[in-house]
Amino acid sequence: MKDLLSWDQTLFKDSELFELDHVPEHFLHRDAQLQALMYCIRPAFGGSHPLNSLCIGAPGTGKTTAVFKIFEEIEKHTPKIVPVVVNCQVNSTKYAVFSQIFKKLVGFAPPASGVSFKKVFGEVAKYLAEREKVLVVALDDMNYLFYENEANEVLYPLLRAHETHPGARVGVVAILSDTGVPHILDPKVESVFLPEEIKFPQYSSGEIRDILSNRAKLGFYPNVLDNSVLERITEHTSALGDLRVGIDLLKRAGLNAERRAGRTIVLEDVESAYEKSRLVHLSYVMRALKPDEKLLLGLIVDSPQSNSGELYEKFHEKTALGYTRFYEMLNKLGSVKLIDADFTGKGARGRSRVVTLRYQPGEVRARL
Repeated sequence: MKDLLSWDQTLFKDSELFELDHVPEHFLHRDAQLQALMYCIRPAFGGSHPLNSLCIGAPGTGKTTAVFKIFEEIEKHTPKIVPVVVNCQVNSTKYAVFSQIFKKLVGFAPPASGVSFKKVFGEVAKYLAEREKVLVVALDDMNYLFYENEANEVLYPLLRAHETHPGARVGVVAILSDTGVPHILDPKVESVFLPEEIKFPQYSSGEIRDILSNRAKLGFYPNVLDNSVLERITEHTSALGDLRVGIDLLKRAGLNAERRAGRTIVLEDVESAYEKSRLVHLSYVMRALKPDEKLLLGLIVDSPQSNSGELYEKFHEKTALGYTRFYEMLNKLGSVKLIDADFTGKGARGRSRVVTLRYQPGEVRARL
């Protein structure tokens, strides 16, 4: 019986560490990115305009966490700079974004209706100018502003605030999931945005192991997770290239071990948890797809193994988009690991591709 956990015991020393929105104290393998962000914001400490920056990389590569880490430090060290993170998936209109900024500055949100955007913007700019504060706005998941055609509408007033209200200083940190499709800004916005680009590459397998090992060490009691089990979790995470999968897998595998009253996590706990954890990647990636990309994915769901030629004909029929655009989207769905598209050697010049869905059709359909 001593090998079994009693009902009031747990394997988790600190379960908070396995939540996907947890900002870790030890943020590994992102020193260069943190330094680049700090370099952009540093002028604000002297009361000047910060440099704008663009954090770009695949989902689950630490972009949002890096910004949270830097903003935490700023809030500890100076009241002169006001950092605001706006989740653009939830706040995808100009009014919603500025409401979040207003709320951070003033302490309460403006009315949801009946107040013009001009008024809200004016209050924000006036507040900054009168109190000599520098605003640094992080637009997290900025892809959503592009989908709603609001990116220019949000950036333009932020970047031009000092013209309408002298003394208002604003810097923008754009956090963008790299989808392989360029997001084009209006030239008049582009000419004042001019961001420093900070790339967040996929974590290597060794880095993933390092990060997960550190989380496990701090989050579980000693000897709960051995190296062979950690190795398996690392393999699953590397295959999808999304660190969130590994963190979720640690949590679910720990809960599975507890459910059977085990004192250690075994491979079976990991394998049965993986079925759910891999869907974390699916959900995050699909949230960032554009309507045309979702349409193409829907066609693939309807025939989970089809060749690219047939797929293109159906896609073209529905969208009237050309082959180049189709080919880019197919490559994108492959790069975010939703599909495999392999050349068969058949077809014109041996270039036909068989497109295979990497998830169960029902799992994808539920999220479309």
